[in-house]
Amino acid sequence: MKSLRGQLLFFWVLLFGMCAALAVVMLTLYRSSAGAQVAAGRTATEQSCRAIAARYARSATAPAPAQPQVDLLQVLLQLVLVEAPHVEGGVWQASGGQLAYAYPTYEGSGVKRDVPAAEQPLIAEMAQLAARTQQPQTDVVRGSREALIVAACPLAAPGNDLAAWTMTRTNGGALAAQDSLRTGLGVLLLLVLASGLWLGFILLRGLRHVQRLENRLAQADADGGAMPELPRTGVRELDRIVDGFNHYRQRFEEARAHLRAAAQQRSRDQRLAALGRMTGGIAHEIRNPIATMRLKAENALAATPEKQGEALRVIVGQIDRLDGLVQSLLALVQPVTLAPVKVELHRWLDERVAAVAPKADAAGVQVTLQHDTPASAVFDPVHLARAVDNLLDNAVRHAPRGGHVVLSALQPDARTLAIRVDDDGPGVPESLQASLFEPFATGRADGTGLGLALAREVALAHGGDLHHVPLTPGTRFELELPWRTS
Repeated sequence: MKSLRGQLLFFWVLLFGMCAALAVVMLTLYRSSAGAQVAAGRTATEQSCRAIAARYARSATAPAPAQPQVDLLQVLLQLVLVEAPHVEGGVWQASGGQLAYAYPTYEGSGVKRDVPAAEQPLIAEMAQLAARTQQPQTDVVRGSREALIVAACPLAAPGNDLAAWTMTRTNGGALAAQDSLRTGLGVLLLLVLASGLWLGFILLRGLRHVQRLENRLAQADADGGAMPELPRTGVRELDRIVDGFNHYRQRFEEARAHLRAAAQQRSRDQRLAALGRMTGGIAHEIRNPIATMRLKAENALAATPEKQGEALRVIVGQIDRLDGLVQSLLALVQPVTLAPVKVELHRWLDERVAAVAPKADAAGVQVTLQHDTPASAVFDPVHLARAVDNLLDNAVRHAPRGGHVVLSALQPDARTLAIRVDDDGPGVPESLQASLFEPFATGRADGTGLGLALAREVALAHGGDLHHVPLTPGTRFELELPWRTS
């Protein structure tokens, strides 16, 4: 049970069960004490009354006399009640009142022979009821300190006006025991209710603090994800957690600041390194055409006029080379602004193969097309054409004479369009693979190393990427783009 609410509820149920068990024990003790005393006293009085009636029936002559013999009644009472401790009794007649009385087990200084005056009205009432109904009667009168038990049994008489009665008192008082029981049960009930209210208050307060902390964390997450400083709750256990979190937050913010500073420094170092490599590449790419043009110009100045035209043509070619280099650099440093439209994919792929066909024919390389995609897709056809054309040109340059270049388009999954360019050339040298997509990273003496960098920028602008996959033999470059149809 991992929930604090569940644990507190289980504790309250356990407490309730313990109180219920204690209440059952109290009821059992009550029934075995005061209740048992009342029951035992009632049984003793009823049995004594029936014994008096039975003895009287056996000793009386038939027919029954109209006026019973008092001495006989006194002896009967004495004989029966001597066997019943703490039970007193007598014989009552409607016309004569109390005819006989005995209390042989009375624990006084002498023999008790007078009927208790306070109980005489009840005794007369019970005896009269038993004589009139000819049925035994019993009544229990509960007092604050004791319980009075009176039993009456009819005796055989011509006028049905004769009855025997017995009486006893229980020790300790049943009512007092009942009051104690009620008090104990009330205390148990108040304990259960108070504990439930207290546990509920603790749970509600704790959950309220937890909810406040949770809202604070959720608000901080919505504001940007920074770790917030949690307020103290006033609950010692929760505040230890809050203080621990705040200390961790402080260390985390310091570590994040150091990491941010290190990342900024690394980014500056990378930019400087990339700028150095690019500067070196640009200087190399510019210096070679300039040196060639200078040599041709000096030779032309020293040569005859008819040979100057050839030198000028070489100079114009080098100027074109420099212009292409500048255009590629501008395309690389300027952001790629896409204009995506719905393109008929099969026709667009045919155009890419047709564009590279003259160069492939001159190099003796066969270019084939494979596609397994829907008829249309959404992308920028101009920028993506430049990227694919660069990949095809690169593949034709590296394929051997008589080799093959394959352009293919497929869907690896429902959300991706993959355009692959495969060749069966010697592959990319391992030393060049780490910097393959950096500007001026090239393995050819006449290459600028900008084609792959431009192709990757186009892929990134579309939300995709460009990957290099070594083949045996050959190389694969794969453009992965998000698949869109509208």
